[in-house]
Amino acid sequence: MTAQANWTSRALDKIEKVGNKLPDPAVIFLISLVIVWVLSALLANVSFDALDPRTGQTIVVNNLLTGASLADFMSRMVTIFTTFAPLGVVLVSMLGIGVAEHSGFINAGLKRMLDSTPKFLLTPSIILVAIVSHTATDAGYVLVIPLAGVIFYAMGRHPLAGIAAAFAGVSGGFAANFVPSAIDPLLQSFTQSAAQIIDPGMQVNPLNNWYFTSASSLLIIAIGWFLTDKVIEPRLKDTQVDGDPKEIPKFDALSDKDRKALRIATLVMLAGIGLLVAILWPVDSPLRDPQGQLASFSAPVMRSIVPLIFLLFILPGVVYGLVAGTFKSSRDIIGAMSKSMGSMSYYIVMAFFCALFIDAFGKSNLGALLAIEGAQVLQTLQLPSMVTIVGLIFLTAFVNLFVGSSSAKWALLGPIFVPMLMQLGISPDLTQAAYRVGDSSSNIITPLMPYFPLVVVYCQRYVKDTGIGTVLSLMLPFSICIMVIWTAFLLIYWGMGIPLGIQASYVYPAG
Repeated sequence: MTAQANWTSRALDKIEKVGNKLPDPAVIFLISLVIVWVLSALLANVSFDALDPRTGQTIVVNNLLTGASLADFMSRMVTIFTTFAPLGVVLVSMLGIGVAEHSGFINAGLKRMLDSTPKFLLTPSIILVAIVSHTATDAGYVLVIPLAGVIFYAMGRHPLAGIAAAFAGVSGGFAANFVPSAIDPLLQSFTQSAAQIIDPGMQVNPLNNWYFTSASSLLIIAIGWFLTDKVIEPRLKDTQVDGDPKEIPKFDALSDKDRKALRIATLVMLAGIGLLVAILWPVDSPLRDPQGQLASFSAPVMRSIVPLIFLLFILPGVVYGLVAGTFKSSRDIIGAMSKSMGSMSYYIVMAFFCALFIDAFGKSNLGALLAIEGAQVLQTLQLPSMVTIVGLIFLTAFVNLFVGSSSAKWALLGPIFVPMLMQLGISPDLTQAAYRVGDSSSNIITPLMPYFPLVVVYCQRYVKDTGIGTVLSLMLPFSICIMVIWTAFLLIYWGMGIPLGIQASYVYPAG
């Protein structure tokens, strides 16, 4: 092993050791909540010059320690928790996935998959699936990441390496995708509104970054493949898999009965997908938006991804269980759901404190202040266009450590950077592309990201003492490499003049 590799390994070991000494994630969210309360009280009477682009008014930090604010917080505590979006996504998806898992359907499907997937192509295949899963909103977090651990373990590889690779694809490569998704028109709407501050007639195509995000998919796959196989997995060679044997799937050979059940269940799943396609096909489908689009944020199909995941797993799961004999009655089906919910108990506790923290952080306006002040500092530096683009990427990555929502950050940063860079001759399309690179890069290293605790839970299934530090040390190489290489890729892409997307340009006004 080279001196550089030794140094890197020691640094990551140190990060893991220090990180694992941090309090439990639920306690971190609780401490963060208290810090937000205190900061909001200290800064509430401070006057700031920054204008809130959402209101046009000077930004004000709201004091959360007043009697009225605390009373409001207490009255809304239950609602804050029950309306926490990731909680519903995870639990409803896991109800269906749990039936498919405990019936043996997922286990049997993985066995068949392993028979046909060359071992050396396993990592890029996992990352590719993780990237495409963005089309199904948050499905990658509750489906692809845990399955990656199962598949790696079945192939005789370290399951934490599989989880890390999938997490890098789902979250670190969030802005990379071959398939358009709801995030494209959502970000475009903010970009267009921001551009119209300077040019009221400016129109931005929802797929203005599609070519760039498609090309970026290949880049993320290459980065993830190299790091997983050459850095992460070798470092895990001494990490013993000591999880509860009951929680780790067994991969015995498929019996004839299992094969028959798998064929029938797979046909049921394919029939369900075919039925969905048939419903979506007509231009007046009730699952399309009023303009007939499928990928828009308002399209019912995009808002129904989680229920669709539930149905597309529970139906073949039930069929498999009945044919294979693992389900004898409806009680077995409900029992499978109960077991899947039992495995989520730790996540539910963390989600409670996470929801309270995120709500307080948003109410206080501290996140908005952080984003706006950082953007104004970058603006006053008056750097060359290319340096400013790099600065935007790194600022976004930093703000992303505190404000997780991609659309919320762009609602704050877009009205500042889009008009500013338009005045420097840079198009809104390029500014949005730079934002997306920065937004993706640091997703995988912030414990404040709502799904980060869930990844810790997935890892604990295999390695009991997995903590925040373990996951941070696994994901930090991905984050750094993705940010640096992806930034360089954007600059080269820009320099070569390759189109960013449909009706997109690099300069303003478009030549």
